[in-house]
Amino acid sequence: MEPTDSGAPASRLRRLALPTLPYAAVGVAAASFGTGVYRVLHNGGSLFPSGTVGWSLAVLTGLIVGHLVALGRDRWWGGTGSGAALTLAALLLYGWLPAALISLAVVVLVGGARRHRWRQALLHGSVDLLGIGAAALALAACGTVPSVRDPWAPDSWQLYDMPQIVLAAFTYLLVTRALLWYSLAPPGAALSGIARTALVRQALVGVALLGIAPLIVVVAAHRPLMLPLFAVPLIALDSTLWIARVRAEEQLRDPLTGLPNRQHLLDRTWAALDQAEREGARAALVLIDLDRFRSVNDTLGHMAGDRLLLQIAERLRAALPRGAEAARLGGDEFVVLLPTVDSLTSAQRVARNLISVLGSPLDLDGITLVLEASAGVAVYPDHAVDAEGLLRRADVAMYQAKRDRSGAEVYEARRDGNTPDRLGLLGDLRRALDAGDVELHYQPKVGFDGHVAGLEALVRWVHPDRGRVPPDEFIAIAESSGLMPRLTEYVLETALGQVARWRAAGLFVPVAVNVSPRDVHTPGFAGAVAGRLARHGVPPGALQLEITEHVLLEDPQRAADTLAGLTGHGVKMSLDDFGTGYSSLVHLRRLPVSELKIDRSFVARLAVDNEDAEIVRCTVDLAHSLGLLVVAEGVEDDETWERLRDLGCDAVQGWLVAAAMPPEETTAWLRARGEGRSAAADITAPADHDADQPVT
Repeated sequence: MEPTDSGAPASRLRRLALPTLPYAAVGVAAASFGTGVYRVLHNGGSLFPSGTVGWSLAVLTGLIVGHLVALGRDRWWGGTGSGAALTLAALLLYGWLPAALISLAVVVLVGGARRHRWRQALLHGSVDLLGIGAAALALAACGTVPSVRDPWAPDSWQLYDMPQIVLAAFTYLLVTRALLWYSLAPPGAALSGIARTALVRQALVGVALLGIAPLIVVVAAHRPLMLPLFAVPLIALDSTLWIARVRAEEQLRDPLTGLPNRQHLLDRTWAALDQAEREGARAALVLIDLDRFRSVNDTLGHMAGDRLLLQIAERLRAALPRGAEAARLGGDEFVVLLPTVDSLTSAQRVARNLISVLGSPLDLDGITLVLEASAGVAVYPDHAVDAEGLLRRADVAMYQAKRDRSGAEVYEARRDGNTPDRLGLLGDLRRALDAGDVELHYQPKVGFDGHVAGLEALVRWVHPDRGRVPPDEFIAIAESSGLMPRLTEYVLETALGQVARWRAAGLFVPVAVNVSPRDVHTPGFAGAVAGRLARHGVPPGALQLEITEHVLLEDPQRAADTLAGLTGHGVKMSLDDFGTGYSSLVHLRRLPVSELKIDRSFVARLAVDNEDAEIVRCTVDLAHSLGLLVVAEGVEDDETWERLRDLGCDAVQGWLVAAAMPPEETTAWLRARGEGRSAAADITAPADHDADQPVT
């Protein structure tokens, strides 16, 4: 989809007005040149010096043209010292018409060698003629009007003539560069890094012109046969400027893909935001990150990864909407600037289209790869009013898309842990953990025979000012801020302390605690859990850890080692939210779990949706074939209970059984169901840590 221009009339007027300048430059230059040629020929004058000096200037011009063609670069950005120096020398000695002929020869011949750039050559030639005319007017204002018939010979130059030479060079440079910048720069463009570097280069060109042009005049007047030797310093000047240009571009380009880098992107984003502010329009950044790209590097090597990035960059270029620009931030992160968007929805639509294109199969050395990507969208002025802020918020949205596996997400302040409000909540959560103000509630898992299979510890936080904070909100803050290990430590410590008290009171019900992928990837996590069990005197079988498939995504080997260590200590593992991830069957074989929990999204419509019912039936059959128990989450009505029982599910969890309760209410609920010591023999064996296995 291409961003439209609705709501931006000023932008349309700017785009309509901009092309009139090149046409005007060409028209004025052609008219002036034609008039000058007619007047000179009508008065019997010569257009160009004849004899040795004329042929020597022609040879020097040819050498310069050959070098510029060999460079293969545009004259404005590539450096034009040689042509400009020769043009200025001809202007000082013979006037504007011979200088114009030399300039036209350089521009037309170079443009002819690059046939696909003839429009650019025409514009450059016209602008050069206008610059020469302006410089000639500056000389005329000082009383100097040279011509082929009456040259301004260097023998007559005096010290007071030097300001005229400086003025002519300055006028020529100022007019040509100003006209070219205005003609070629994008609408509303500010001075980017490349442009600022180019302007510095043009100042150096001016100094070179002052040094070389008068010397060319002197040699042309006294030793014209030596004029072709000036090709050496002039070509050296062009080469130096070309190298400087390449180095300046390298600083703003990604060396692997050739895309703009972070600095260039920020320059262009600032320019786009300035334009959007003037027009009252929106602009957007789309940050794209490849999922599981690290596994390509680890499996196929970094060279294969580089080739893959090249293919991704080419796809991104081809898929860009009109006016959009792509850049590579580093690694597998890319960003797209949308200078104009209609709305947040249209920006997200562009992001989804880009994700779809990047997700098509790729061929790498005969191997077909399918890479998924996640994108975050931030829009000006809705989310930020500066380039850096927009990029930060796009990054937050991208990580949200990666966590939710939704493809593309638009930034939402309520999900950003870096906003002042969220940072304040993070500080409050940290203090609440230190003060023990975060509570655990316990929700039962019950078998169809009525026995309690276990309890799940669920964290609850009542903020002194905000009231009850939703768990999804503060858990997301903990995960994004690095506080998650501290929260998990708190929950484990509190839950194990409660299990120890229940066991002392004769209640032998195992408790499940949710752990995040970050916890599993923390070095020494298995040993720390074993140490806490020993300190509280709780057998490992009384603790169950609930994990998701995502523990295997970032570092599969470390996750596998940690999970093996936990099961080696006797801790039971449960796979939570089954069916909401991807490649579930593959991951299920790699996870040492004894229980599988069917996500509530499949259970909620079980009684009315045959497709969900079939998914649950297949899941139960699969789990049982692997020797796993099956627990259904979110059971809220009798019909769903009965359907799950008929499908062979082992246990259920949900409001139909009981909501999550504080420890005191949980204790009373367990005793009311006869789950004390006298009933323990029905659900557990009396010996060792194996005595705490759930029975369904």
